[in-house]
Amino acid sequence: MAKLKKPDNEKNSAQMNSHLSAQLSSQLSFEDRLERLELLGEEIKKSDIPLDKAVKAFEEGIVLARTLQKDLEKLEGRVEILMNGAEPQSSQNEKPELSLFDDD
Repeated sequence: MAKLKKPDNEKNSAQMNSHLSAQLSSQLSFEDRLERLELLGEEIKKSDIPLDKAVKAFEEGIVLARTLQKDLEKLEGRVEILMNGAEPQSSQNEKPELSLFDDD
């Protein structure tokens, strides 16, 4: 069986949509992008969604997930720098105070 090739105009359209989604998602807050990703996941799970809409939602979700992952990696790097940053010699062996991050 021969594989069906996606027409070039559809490939270009998908690439443009992906690029536009990435630009738009970078303008939204982390929380807004995460909420949008959750909504897309719920939409895809619906049994009555047309296939083309499901694929578009999936593509948008992938773009959002990648931007969120990049942001998380940047934040982790910042936290590492803060936790391992330059401290006086006497306090380098002490454990950091993490009570700020506790769920109360």
